[in-house]
Amino acid sequence: MSDENTPVVDETQAEQATVEDNPVETADVETSEVDDDGPADDLEAEGDIAADYLEELLDIADLDGDIDTYVEGGRAHISIVTDADQLVGRNGEVLDALQELSRLAVMTETGHRSRLMLDVAGHREKRRKELTELAQQAITVVKESGQAERLAPMNPFERKIVHDAVAAAGLTSESEGVEPKRFVVVLPQ
Repeated sequence: MSDENTPVVDETQAEQATVEDNPVETADVETSEVDDDGPADDLEAEGDIAADYLEELLDIADLDGDIDTYVEGGRAHISIVTDADQLVGRNGEVLDALQELSRLAVMTETGHRSRLMLDVAGHREKRRKELTELAQQAITVVKESGQAERLAPMNPFERKIVHDAVAAAGLTSESEGVEPKRFVVVLPQ
């Protein structure tokens, strides 16, 4: 709310006054606005925090591995390039735990929940390919039989891959069951 005695100045007038009064400060502000990518910078910061956390963890465990970070699909991605499969564990259980710990480290630093994805030794990428092939097989069965196809239980990451592949093929799918035995059902048209 404005007071009757308060002059109303539009933003253009205010910017012009600032430029005329102090061009150096305005140039700094304009530069920071141009350089600030907002959410992408936040995601890069998440990746850096998680990478630092994981690097320290690797040092403590005396394990070798290179850490790569990148932003894709609105998420920070961290990849530990290593030959050590103990960081993956049986069915990716250790990998899932490390991912959750990394997310907690980011949340402790930033104050907000992270959706970062962690891959170790290419496990998630290999699993993505396997699940995409599995989804294609289920799609073929459903199209030929006209009957719904139930797949084995999967974690949320795996179900998302299958749902995406089914949607890309023009069919629909849904998740049924209760964790940890939740599974995808591919539905006929």
